[in-house]
Amino acid sequence: MKIIKYCDVPPTHFDNEKAKGVDGRVVIGQADGAPFTMRVFEIEAGGHTPFHIHAWEHEMFFHMGNGQLYSDGHWNNVSAGSVVFVPSQAEHQIRNTGHEPLVLVCLVPQGAPEL
Repeated sequence: MKIIKYCDVPPTHFDNEKAKGVDGRVVIGQADGAPFTMRVFEIEAGGHTPFHIHAWEHEMFFHMGNGQLYSDGHWNNVSAGSVVFVPSQAEHQIRNTGHEPLVLVCLVPQGAPEL
């Protein structure tokens, strides 16, 4: 069993031409023997993930903040309590449209990059 506070895991910070103001943490993964990876992302106000597409699905739970998720050609509002399923091969992006961090939990299957 593993019980931790996600903020105790050192973040990987992304701030470049593709992603702005994103901290990612792998909180459960291969090192734990899990058949999936659980990641927690914090996106600063005005920040965003890159537009991207990949061969695996993933599931997201939005814990805090307000933002938008691009999928299927349009932007969808998300906020604390929103749950999202992104199928494989779906282009997507997340952006923070609020004034506080946008915090979400993201699950990906085994074999996908952990971060």
